[in-house]
Amino acid sequence: MGIPIIISISLFAAIVAIPAERMLRHHAGWVLAGIPGGMFAWFLTLLPAIREGAELTSRIPWVPSLGIALSFRLDGLSLLFALIVTGIGTLVFIYAGGYLKGNEKLGRFYALLFLFMAAMLGVVLADNLLLVFVFWELTGISSYLLIGFYHEKAASRASALQALLVTGAGGLALLAGIVLLGVIGGSYELADLMSGSIDMYSHTLYLPALLLIFAGAFTKSAQAPFHFWLPGAMAAPAPVSAYLHSATMVNAGVYLLARLAPVVGASEEWRYLLTLTGGVTMLVGAFLAAPQTDMKRLLAYSTVSALGMLVLLIGLNTDMAVKAALVFLVVHSLYKGALFMVAGTIDHETGTRDVRVLQGLMRTMPLTGTAAILAALSMTGFPPMLGFIGKELIYEAKMQAPSAAVFLLIAGVIANAVNIAVAIIVGLRPFAGGTSQKAMGHEGSTALWLAPLIMGIVGLVFGLFPDLLGESLIEAAVSSVRAGHFDVQLKLWHGFNLVLMLSVLTVAIGIGMFLLRTKARRSFERLHIPSGFLPGGLFEAAVKGLPAFAGRMIRHLQSGYLRSYLFIILSAFVLLAGYAFVVTPDWPTAISFGGVPYYAWVISGVIIVGTLMAVFSTMRMTAVAGVGAIGFGIAALYVIFSAPDLAITQILVETLTVVILLFVIRHLPRFGLHSSLLIRFRDGFIAVLSGLAVALYSLKTSRLQLSDTISTWYGDNSLPEAFGRNVVNVILVDFRALDTLGEITVLAVAAVGVYALVKLRPARKEGTHE
Repeated sequence: MGIPIIISISLFAAIVAIPAERMLRHHAGWVLAGIPGGMFAWFLTLLPAIREGAELTSRIPWVPSLGIALSFRLDGLSLLFALIVTGIGTLVFIYAGGYLKGNEKLGRFYALLFLFMAAMLGVVLADNLLLVFVFWELTGISSYLLIGFYHEKAASRASALQALLVTGAGGLALLAGIVLLGVIGGSYELADLMSGSIDMYSHTLYLPALLLIFAGAFTKSAQAPFHFWLPGAMAAPAPVSAYLHSATMVNAGVYLLARLAPVVGASEEWRYLLTLTGGVTMLVGAFLAAPQTDMKRLLAYSTVSALGMLVLLIGLNTDMAVKAALVFLVVHSLYKGALFMVAGTIDHETGTRDVRVLQGLMRTMPLTGTAAILAALSMTGFPPMLGFIGKELIYEAKMQAPSAAVFLLIAGVIANAVNIAVAIIVGLRPFAGGTSQKAMGHEGSTALWLAPLIMGIVGLVFGLFPDLLGESLIEAAVSSVRAGHFDVQLKLWHGFNLVLMLSVLTVAIGIGMFLLRTKARRSFERLHIPSGFLPGGLFEAAVKGLPAFAGRMIRHLQSGYLRSYLFIILSAFVLLAGYAFVVTPDWPTAISFGGVPYYAWVISGVIIVGTLMAVFSTMRMTAVAGVGAIGFGIAALYVIFSAPDLAITQILVETLTVVILLFVIRHLPRFGLHSSLLIRFRDGFIAVLSGLAVALYSLKTSRLQLSDTISTWYGDNSLPEAFGRNVVNVILVDFRALDTLGEITVLAVAAVGVYALVKLRPARKEGTHE
């Protein structure tokens, strides 16, 4: 089984998910979970070979003329992400079956999940940057549909649109960065760029390419100031939050940075920009999490903080930092996915996510409570959970930072302390104490507690036996990022040292923040920063103000008068053409009319007379005759200069145009002058300049040869390559088929629009007759 087949299976599953859900009903989630589960098992079978340094590659020609192929590569880093995508995806399918049980759109939800899974697998497995971008955009589209799953709610639609616009804008920046990176490296293949044979850093396009790639990664991974879309996306169903916003989509930017680190990550710009952005995001997420009372928003802001931590570690780009980042990636995916599921289950069973009224649920929801406690302990970094190992590695990596180690440690302690308080509020507090009368609940179905419980147990097992993770998966992933073999030893106990002291200090501060949470919320309420000054508010203001701005522009540019449109278009053309005329050398200085037959002069005279008739006539029939004389005169010139196919086309179009004009003229009002002499002089002046520009450019192109002509190539290849003797027809339908297809599409769309306008009729009032 190859990589393209794995992605194809997910795409095919998206097609069959809806009818499968209708047939399997309540068992659909369990059955469909077998598809990502099978993928997860297949990826696991490749782990021994990948650990030994092998790579699984696949290449399918895509655009051979441009050297672009559908190339895929599975190494340690992509295997780590693929296992997260398919493993947690399996549990999400099970959980979704219970959470959305009875929802009439559940089949559609499964289909969108499969589509998103295929996109994420494509992002992490593609070896061509352009292919990465294609799948990157597919994650944005599918996530838009998933976030807006409750499309009947205005909040869901607004959140989905916000996420799409922010990540979509970043995607455009990423595309530009990829193009620049391809120009620098001479290839879009990651394998070629990572070969080390190209000096990226001395190229003048290095910094622009880096900034554009950062823009794409920052928007996708919710880095400040683009972080606001992630908390807004909490309007999505809990399975979406557990999958997209904790373990997969938001980690796409992290993956991209880790993947490109061997290519462009050895510069000071890389280190300073990523560590600064990651550090700020880490603190911003922690700061904004403090006043929240909704479980999902608490988890969302803590996710922003965690993503900042990951970006910071990748920015440091040391062996220890990469090791810490990849271990923390697994830690975060497990505990955050579990806690999002727990939050969804509590909301599903009690009807609220308000942490101020939730308590004592352990008595009625023991299995969900166990899952929540395991996940919360991992989030706090409490031994023997895997989160404890991850937290110590993070502190150790920051201590070894090339610069600003003290600042990074202080910022890390503050952010981690807030995350510990969040873990206690979300994962422990709702299940402790006596039962609240305001939020009574009961244990949900098996699907609702099994998935988070499995993730909690996995975090415990990896904490007790860290070599299961470190010596196999993490070691292979680190070797892929650091371009060499590295031994990764994960230990639960390192003795009494500074790192352990920092961990104990962090837990103590976090518990203190939890105890002071009510006072902290009141302080934030008194602070009250107007939303209009925050990134999210500025974005909303920009989105709302865009239609008004467009309206003001339209009022000036789209007056509804055809003559105004022509004036604007021709004026712009004259200015641009005039500029090119001045700055471009080698314009013809001598014009020769030798060899022009006398009958061509006669036809030219007829065209000039027709022009004067059309311009100065006060009778519409005469003006139409003048226009017809111009068109048929041009057709005659085509015949003289051996272009009979163009002449036939011109005659057909001109005949049809004249006939239509004659029919329309009957319904027009009496002819009259509706513009002043000054306006007519202005229009005439622009018309003359436009004609002059076209004439000069015609002379220019007849004498200037910027590159080798392809006319001979067309003539030589039209019959053997395209099996056609008419070279013009072959060019239109074969060599330039996409151009022709585009023109046909435009005409078809215009025809549909015209038909719709013709068929449009006002609704008849009752009792009236046509």
